[in-house]
Amino acid sequence: MSSLGSGLSRPPTITLRNDAGETASESDIMAMLDAAARSLGQREKNKIDKLRRIKDAARELFIAKGFDDTTTREIAVRAGVGLGTIFVYAENKRDLLFLIVNDELENVTLEAEASVSPSASLMDNLLGVCRRHYDFFGRQPALSRLVLREMAFYDSGAQAGRFQNTRERLIELIGRTVALAIEQKTASSCEPPQFVGWAIFCIFQVELRRWLSDDAPDLREGLGTLQRALTLFVTGLKPTEKALALRDPIPREATRRGRSARR
Repeated sequence: MSSLGSGLSRPPTITLRNDAGETASESDIMAMLDAAARSLGQREKNKIDKLRRIKDAARELFIAKGFDDTTTREIAVRAGVGLGTIFVYAENKRDLLFLIVNDELENVTLEAEASVSPSASLMDNLLGVCRRHYDFFGRQPALSRLVLREMAFYDSGAQAGRFQNTRERLIELIGRTVALAIEQKTASSCEPPQFVGWAIFCIFQVELRRWLSDDAPDLREGLGTLQRALTLFVTGLKPTEKALALRDPIPREATRRGRSARR
């Protein structure tokens, strides 16, 4: 019976051999491992280079020809890769568009999170978060307009999950910024901070699209109009009961469902 115990056997011994068929020495084994590591490193470099070429080709063609008139095959040809390689990274053309911007959008959101300061006012914090995104989208207005157009109902595809997560992080960040002001007693609301944050995000999205409709968007002008809209939202219209009266009131159940979506 084996010393390893009944029913168990020793694993087979593996002998490494060099090119001459001789048992490999320690130096031979180290050389083999080093060559394998270099090979793996080169494969990773090739993958990174292919991804870069795909993103560059998609960006150039979308801007030059437009999103609708560009084909996936044209992107593959310009990138110098097979059509099948494209589908490793993106399921369709819309996915390719977000493949271009997802990394940068995630970085912009990280910068926006780091910009929020407890010592700053609510408005300063909100504009600081939005300014990072205005600056990012303003660098390439033509491509940004395509991204903003295609993001509507974008919920499927290899890149969709990353994009959705980044957008939710931004909405949550705005909500936390509102919660910070409420905690500091510089603002108050009868609605949960996350719902207020979602409403502010909606204003931001509309203003961003309006600003980018200009062929040469001016950052100061865009942020100035956004500040005006946010100031109106934060200060309110100071309505009377008569201003809020409804001829056909919305059922309270529907109102509660709407609120719960952003708690």
